[in-house]
Amino acid sequence: MDTLNVTLDTPSNPQVRALLLHHFELMRASSPEESCHVMEPDTLIENDVSLFAARDGEALLGVGALAVIAPGHGELKSMHTAQEARGRGVGRVVLAALLEHAAALNLTQVSLETGSATLFAPARALYVAHGFEFCAPFGGYVEDPLSVFMTRKI
Repeated sequence: MDTLNVTLDTPSNPQVRALLLHHFELMRASSPEESCHVMEPDTLIENDVSLFAARDGEALLGVGALAVIAPGHGELKSMHTAQEARGRGVGRVVLAALLEHAAALNLTQVSLETGSATLFAPARALYVAHGFEFCAPFGGYVEDPLSVFMTRKI
């Protein structure tokens, strides 16, 4: 994985869009609509998120986005590693790029919502390993037994 390259990209890139759509469909199939907060690629564009893509050569391995939701506060969105790249540290390098970008934007806090099901355990472990702590719902979220909320200071 020494050729892994993480760069800013856009949800309108066809390769990125395909992975985001796969992520969207997987999330919608994993949670009821009222508990599923995944954003469609077009919504990511409309909300002017910063999206990073991880590639090994030409192969897209993962994506992650950062939305500014309030002054000094960002939210991670659409973190996804392609099935064939899981276990290779892709999520870790995408997350590091997103946190570095958050610092460059002078954000002081980054939060996220993820699922409480076993499917999301690896994501929760990744976030805890990078200093995220469990927190109350933020922004427009409400308590939901299918959601876990996490945050960390930058």
